Amino acid sequence: MWDKPRLLNWVANFLFALCVLGMLYAALFAVVHLPIFPLREVKVEGQLNHVSREQIQLIVAKHLKGNFFTLDLIKARDAFQKLPWARNVSLRRRWPDKLEVSIEEHQALARWGSIALVNTHGELFHAASGSDLPIFYGPGDGVIEVASQYAEFSKALKLANLEISSLALTPRRAWQVTTSNGMVMELGRVEMQLRLERFADVYITTIAALNKKISYADLRYPNGFAVRRPTEAMKSSDKKTSNTTKKQAVS
Repeated sequence: MWDKPRLLNWVANFLFALCVLGMLYAALFAVVHLPIFPLREVKVEGQLNHVSREQIQLIVAKHLKGNFFTLDLIKARDAFQKLPWARNVSLRRRWPDKLEVSIEEHQALARWGSIALVNTHGELFHAASGSDLPIFYGPGDGVIEVASQYAEFSKALKLANLEISSLALTPRRAWQVTTSNGMVMELGRVEMQLRLERFADVYITTIAALNKKISYADLRYPNGFAVRRPTEAMKSSDKKTSNTTKKQAVS
């Protein structure tokens, strides 16, 4: 090897270039870590109704470590993503001293039993809400399915001025709707939308005009449905009829 000057020159040049690169990296590392590139502004974007300024300030103080170049964007994003109402978070540096944080909040659609909330994308999330939301029930793999059907069922019931207070999907994929006025409706497993639209049409044109409370409606019949009034109301009506009959007999 020592009698090969061309090879020796190549090795020497390689080692020299390696040393230069090492020196440049060390210099760049030192410059980047100097306190001359501080983050002076954190700009938060997005329509925020639940993420508070105090929560953002706490994350900035606790998790945004380093300067413009050394800030770990992945760790910073993860810190914002842990906010209960944060659905999606993105971070971007803006030269020379700004960090832009974009937060998309969950839009609560309903409650999933008593364990979580459901957003408008059919995703579960855990957060506190005082809003009056409908309640969904169903198997663990049915969240998106229930959320999707809720939108369709709501459209049909809107024609009858009815609102859904709870929607349940059984493990056998049968549907049950409870309205805000306490009426329970059995929809079955097939043609649910057609059955509901048919019932809504009759309800608004006939049943609602009778001004009689309906506690239960079975829509699983092929060409119709059955309704039931509350038991107490029926007993009270029967009692009034009986009293009227007795009075007529005495007179």
